[in-house]
Amino acid sequence: MKNLKEAESKFGIFAILKCKNMFGIGGGELVFIMFIVLMLFGSDKVPEMARTMGKAMAQLKNATNDIKSEIQKGVEANGLDTKSLSELTGDINSHINKVKEDLMGDTVAQANKVKTDLLGDSVVQANKVKEDIEDITGPVKRQK
Repeated sequence: MKNLKEAESKFGIFAILKCKNMFGIGGGELVFIMFIVLMLFGSDKVPEMARTMGKAMAQLKNATNDIKSEIQKGVEANGLDTKSLSELTGDINSHINKVKEDLMGDTVAQANKVKTDLLGDSVVQANKVKEDIEDITGPVKRQK
């Protein structure tokens, strides 16, 4: 490891080999990709391409920051902030839950009433039929 640190100070490429995985690409793969790019485009085009990519990334970052700031200004102009929005969504959720509980309570109560009505009549009728059968046949005894 000590030799690697000495080599890092002498050669910048070993610093790339030691870096952590980024986007699932390790140091060895990164060096291989850089070698292929160097072979394809040549040593005179690579710095120009790197500058162009750097400028494009900076422009993308500036554009996203501008969009974020415009959205924030629009929100502040309308008098909304994250605290008032969270309170508003909390109130809406509490009203929705209250209505849901009311509907579910009514529905469950009505379902239980219908169930008791249907089962009550069925049980009474079943008991009546059972008694009629016992009256007709009498107690049934098993024979050995």
